Amino acid sequence: MSFIGKRSFSKLMLIVSAMALVVVFACTGESKAKEKPHYVVKESSAPLANIDGKPVTEDDLLGEGEDRMEYADQLTKVHDMRMGRVGKVLLERVYGEDAKKANMPVEEYVESKVIKGDDKVSDSDFAKFVKEKNIPKEQVAQLKDRIYAYMKAQKRQDQIGTLIVKLSKEHKVELFFGKPNVKVNIEIGNSPWFGNKDAKIKIVEFSDFQCPFCSRAAKTVQELKKMYGKKIELAFKQYPLPMHSQAKPAAEASMCVNAQSTDKFWKYHDKLFANADKLDGESLSKYAKEIGANMDDFKKCIDEKKFAKAVQEDVEYGNKLGVRSTPTFFINGKPVAGAQPIEQFKEMIEEELSSGT
Repeated sequence: MSFIGKRSFSKLMLIVSAMALVVVFACTGESKAKEKPHYVVKESSAPLANIDGKPVTEDDLLGEGEDRMEYADQLTKVHDMRMGRVGKVLLERVYGEDAKKANMPVEEYVESKVIKGDDKVSDSDFAKFVKEKNIPKEQVAQLKDRIYAYMKAQKRQDQIGTLIVKLSKEHKVELFFGKPNVKVNIEIGNSPWFGNKDAKIKIVEFSDFQCPFCSRAAKTVQELKKMYGKKIELAFKQYPLPMHSQAKPAAEASMCVNAQSTDKFWKYHDKLFANADKLDGESLSKYAKEIGANMDDFKKCIDEKKFAKAVQEDVEYGNKLGVRSTPTFFINGKPVAGAQPIEQFKEMIEEELSSGT
């Protein structure tokens, strides 16, 4: 895991967007839910190009499989950058004249005259950050200054984002571009699932039992199950990362439990993520016994590596779809990378529930 040093204010303004930023590692981290600027979106329906008089749409350019995910990822980056630039221009339009009269750059004027926010980081917030990010104790002292600088920069970024939200309510801002609307066709197959097969909302997760961010996402999955119940179908696909030596055996073990009972699978799923730092063979058996699995069948399944092929097929399927990190979710085919806050899932689910499709 790496940390950035203190950024300039202008750099922060460039990256402010309507969506929370996502930091992507091998496992994909979470971003905080934030109120979005109140912009009015007026998208154009015009084609992007014509070939021999026939229109070329965004969907044509997206393609299929991995190419589709890669193109969608680039579209999202462009969208987020545009949103950041709109916020920057909004600040310039509102405070530009005052900054000029004060003989100050806009960013300096906003920081010193408008926000006047406290960017200090308390020791308790520092300790919470270290705990949440699972930073090894032996590295904390070495990274202390950089962590504090990073947290101060994030705090100031949040203050700027709050200001932009406020200004977006006071000024009419119209956008002639919208969020990329990318869907990927996914087959649930024989994956463990929860909910209702006929549900309008289909959620598929590709995950790794040894990934710390996946452990956080597991708590979100628990909330979604309680919140939506039969309104969703939620499926789990195995995507053990190569650098996690215990992830693949854990994946195979979970499928052995699933062969006995889907209910037991979800109990085992929760147990594994709650103990993601201890997934050796002895522990896997211990957890299986604790959730009530038939241990003779479980041990036989493990010894025969009955689900090794199924786990590998999930990984290959994820690769084909363009999955590159864990956790990766698809909500009705729309990708969501990382352990995002429950609010983002709720927003997407509610949009799908209210749509006519």
